[in-house]
Amino acid sequence: MLFSGLATHAQIQDQAALDSIELSLITCTPHEEVYSLYGHTAIRLNDQRQAVRQADGQLVKGQDLVFNYGIFNRSKPHFALRFMFGLTDYELGISPLMPFCDYYRRWGSQVSEQVLNLTSNEKLELIQALFDNAQPENRIYRYNVLYNNCSTRARNIIEENLTGKIEWKERADYAPSYRQMIREKTAGHPWATFGNDILLGVKADLKTSLRQQQFLPDHLEYDFRHAKIHRNGEILPLVKEEHQLVRPGIQLIEKEFPLSPTQCALLLLALSLLLFAIEWKRRLTLKYWDVVLMLPCGLAGCILFLMLFSQHPTTSTNLQILLLNPLPLFYLPSVLKRKGNTRWWTVLIMMIALFAIGRVFQDYAEGMMFLALCLLIRYCINIKLRNNKIT
Repeated sequence: MLFSGLATHAQIQDQAALDSIELSLITCTPHEEVYSLYGHTAIRLNDQRQAVRQADGQLVKGQDLVFNYGIFNRSKPHFALRFMFGLTDYELGISPLMPFCDYYRRWGSQVSEQVLNLTSNEKLELIQALFDNAQPENRIYRYNVLYNNCSTRARNIIEENLTGKIEWKERADYAPSYRQMIREKTAGHPWATFGNDILLGVKADLKTSLRQQQFLPDHLEYDFRHAKIHRNGEILPLVKEEHQLVRPGIQLIEKEFPLSPTQCALLLLALSLLLFAIEWKRRLTLKYWDVVLMLPCGLAGCILFLMLFSQHPTTSTNLQILLLNPLPLFYLPSVLKRKGNTRWWTVLIMMIALFAIGRVFQDYAEGMMFLALCLLIRYCINIKLRNNKIT
């Protein structure tokens, strides 16, 4: 829907109308849906006029709207796959404030607003920019969770339509990496953390700037709270007041898989050690256990290899590909036939060594070092007993 009372410059150019309008940054805290773990940002346009009679005699009542850059359609074909490769399109939607707040109230999330300290001209420019963005030809954009999301979009359109200049307040000794910030948000969801860490590469471990940190809604809210705006020789707070639109409620915690990635990796390591003891005692190697380890490593490696071509910059250099790569799939036949399989064990020990060195430069997903140890055990037993009888 379009905001009929504010659709054109002509309808809002008088000072009284602009004085009645407030524009705010809205911040919503996370809830249990995976897509909401990082929170949400939107912009509120609140026309506080009760009723205004226009020149043509039409009676127009002020409206209270939310401009939401987080609209997406999960039913579109291959949505999850496109999201992984940075090919997801989101769009800007406009909705009344109350249904927007009711949605987050049902989830138990808090919704707060920061009313912006804008001049009449800045209000006019920002309103026009928002409606221009909401036009069918402009509202769709290529989404990126770290670089172009609901939070950065809201910041940019506000920043670009101010006559003044925003002065951000840097936090002393605060420069977390993208990975650290993401882990903080997924702390209660170990498998979501594991999935993120598997896909994120070296660049996710670099220190971030203040602007980069603003991809998270609560970081942007914090920075708005402490920002100043320089305008015509004056220095004023960017936010003139804050309100809580929805109080935090009770959130239902959904049950997840009972074991963490680390616990699963430790179980795998314990089983590997048990089979190692059996093989050592019987002087034989269990080739099908090698297959059990090689197959998932190779399949996961195919995903990491494809992620090298993703449009997500932070996935382009992922040193976990030194351990999880497609090579095991090519050596599976030789391991099963026990013909010329010595080459695979040479390749494997090189992969493990390089993977261990890479740990200096990249923070790996939890449990990955235990997986490397399981593969090292397979190398040791096969090299030691490769001339013995095979079962």
